Amino acid sequence: MKAAVENFKKELASIRTGRANPAILERVKVDYYGTAMPVNQLATISVPEPRVLVIQPWDVSSLNLIQKAIQTSDLGLNPTSDGKVIRLVLPELTEERRKEMVKMVHKIAETSRVAIRNVRREAIDQVKKMEKNKEISEDEMKKGQDEVQKLTDKYIKQVDEICAKKEAEIMEI
Repeated sequence: MKAAVENFKKELASIRTGRANPAILERVKVDYYGTAMPVNQLATISVPEPRVLVIQPWDVSSLNLIQKAIQTSDLGLNPTSDGKVIRLVLPELTEERRKEMVKMVHKIAETSRVAIRNVRREAIDQVKKMEKNKEISEDEMKKGQDEVQKLTDKYIKQVDEICAKKEAEIMEI
């Protein structure tokens, strides 16, 4: 369940909000000498202004490769280069685009909730199996099921809180 929440956080980090965040480049892979590498392993990514990312490659020869990888990614951003660094200016999000992104966040949240519920189902099946094999009593089985449900509620609540926070961040102008 904890892993599902952590995975949810990682997925949300890559969703673009109105502010510049280096995490949006985590999914962008650069073909660097035949190896697909994330941008953050080839360059320093900084945020000098609220809506600007500056990517400074350690190896200047990889500048064009990084630029191409960003252009072909699903981010919809157009990088500009001065020969030493790449600048990514994040455009202002339209109201319609913000609503689309909120829907996407809710979809990812629901996937995480389903993953948590699947873990609950497996745990409850395991507890029932233990009772059937006479490893634990019926009372212990009920207590185990209650504990699993409490954990499930706790983690689903965490997903809901993270989702609400991300939604507020996206809708913020």
